[in-house]
Amino acid sequence: MSVVSIIGAGSWGTSLSVLLSNNGHQVRVWSRFQEEVDLLNREREHKEKLPGVKVPETVVFTSDLKACLEGHDFVVIVLPSQTVRENARLLAPYLSPNDIVVLCSKGIEEESGKRLSQVVLEEAPGVRVVALYGPSHAEEVAIGIPTTVVAACPDQDAAMKVQDLFMSPSFRVYTSSDIIGAEIGAALKNIIALCAGISDGLGYGDNSKAALMTRGITEIARLGTAMGANAKTFSGLTGIGDLIVTCTSRHSRNWRAGNLIGKGYTPEEAVASVKMVVEGISATRAVKGLMDRYQISMPICLEAYRILFEGKDCRKAVYDLMTRRKKHEFEDTGW
Repeated sequence: MSVVSIIGAGSWGTSLSVLLSNNGHQVRVWSRFQEEVDLLNREREHKEKLPGVKVPETVVFTSDLKACLEGHDFVVIVLPSQTVRENARLLAPYLSPNDIVVLCSKGIEEESGKRLSQVVLEEAPGVRVVALYGPSHAEEVAIGIPTTVVAACPDQDAAMKVQDLFMSPSFRVYTSSDIIGAEIGAALKNIIALCAGISDGLGYGDNSKAALMTRGITEIARLGTAMGANAKTFSGLTGIGDLIVTCTSRHSRNWRAGNLIGKGYTPEEAVASVKMVVEGISATRAVKGLMDRYQISMPICLEAYRILFEGKDCRKAVYDLMTRRKKHEFEDTGW
């Protein structure tokens, strides 16, 4: 049995607390919001985000960070991406070199353009960061629907320990050394999911969504490989797998927000309606900086940026994508 400290009591943090508790581990979950802690300890259910899912009595919710981290074997970060740095700074005094930090937050830091594992390591040098990503909606993991993910880390021992920690008959974990590819896939699929939602909101069909997903994974891989990722990663669970589930699922908050934008909502109105963090919006701003830095062509992501931050009309963005100059599908092959 391991002692696992989960940082973040939202839908994903709560879902993972159920999984890990059912795996026989001692689980503590931290939230900075005392009202949320009191509700979860009393009701044993996150009625707003995971209605109907009962959390085992053995899971402890607390707003005391020191108490949550006492005697931990693993720390799991499940927070909005843009809060990871400030919270990693809070965690740092309680972490030791070689501690394993499991990163479940998906995104890129807006200001720096850094991957979240880089952010954690800057604030807590010496820890081993394992990214746990893949097609895995909290709503389904919490009720034991079969799910597969990847534990990605250059340190094989750390990746395998996380694999053992989470593995269950309903939650299969693969390992990978390519944390760069896993992080880029996890962050950028949210942008493409926003676009898929916009497409559906505009009334377009399956053809349009298939095109967005296929050309979207091309853009994700293009940036990822420029940043040092293995191209094969993007054909796996943290690439095309995560993209499929986020673009097509009723659980996807990014798709829902995009759908509202396609129907005429402003981005701010869409986020307010979804009532959850929409990671694709901050990811779009961060990726605009990265595509400029690496001089990478990412037309879908660029049009998403123009819709979200420059007020461009959605139909005009689609028209501009469809009428770009003619190209070969695969730039590195030809006759």
